[in-house]
Amino acid sequence: MISHPFRQVDVFGSAAYAGNPLAVVAAADDVTDEDMRRFARWTNLSETTFLLRPTTGDADYRVRIFTTSTELPFAGHPTLGSAHAWLAGGGEPARDGVVVQECAAGLVRVRARGDRFAFAAPPMTRFEPVAEPLAARVAAALGVERDEVVGCSWLVNGPEWIGVRLADAERVLALAPDPAGLAGLDVGVIGAHPAGGDADFEVRAFTDADGSLVEDPATGSLNAGFARWLIEDGAAPRAYVAAQGTAIGRAARVHVDLDDDGLWVGGDVRPGITGTVDL
Repeated sequence: MISHPFRQVDVFGSAAYAGNPLAVVAAADDVTDEDMRRFARWTNLSETTFLLRPTTGDADYRVRIFTTSTELPFAGHPTLGSAHAWLAGGGEPARDGVVVQECAAGLVRVRARGDRFAFAAPPMTRFEPVAEPLAARVAAALGVERDEVVGCSWLVNGPEWIGVRLADAERVLALAPDPAGLAGLDVGVIGAHPAGGDADFEVRAFTDADGSLVEDPATGSLNAGFARWLIEDGAAPRAYVAAQGTAIGRAARVHVDLDDDGLWVGGDVRPGITGTVDL
């Protein structure tokens, strides 16, 4: 076994240990695919990443992203946490103020401004209304009437999210979904908070993990999809804050900002554990 630098960071939290944890293994070019998968299963986190040398001069590093069961081409909180870990480990970006990550979905730019990290949302590869039979199944599984659903759309930018818009945050927080009804699906739900609070929207994300329904505490890819959808429809301003994880005792805050340089999705990243891991 060989020792590798290891960090576990907290992503999107509004305070320490309030967001989504990520395990990051650096200098992982010698780690086999099977060892990556085995270690990701062992951490039992929503994602574990491995940092490698880039294959192109346009990137600062390359990342591979694993859930406990599969490899993802892109994911949001692993992108932010990996960039934080790479910089904390001594990485020096070739471009001032921007880290360029290479992943299976292509090159992703990451801004680092103090503790606040933000990624430039990659383009969606599928963005269209969900066909009615499936939309009706999702509504039933969420426990809402079909006419309570303001919109239901594919939001695919790596993970294959189905996005559901409800009338308000209160309805989103009251959901008690049926695991069997959501089997095989990744479903995100969003609703607006009343004006004047510290968050404009409430988001919940439900994924099927080996037959069990898991709620994710903070999800960058889903929030990137929601941002494109809501801003394009005029249902959200060009800059807003989404809360996530409330229903499971977390307090994540996802900051969205559409500017002339792209759609940026970000949040605070904090260190948690630093050391080495033998792989």
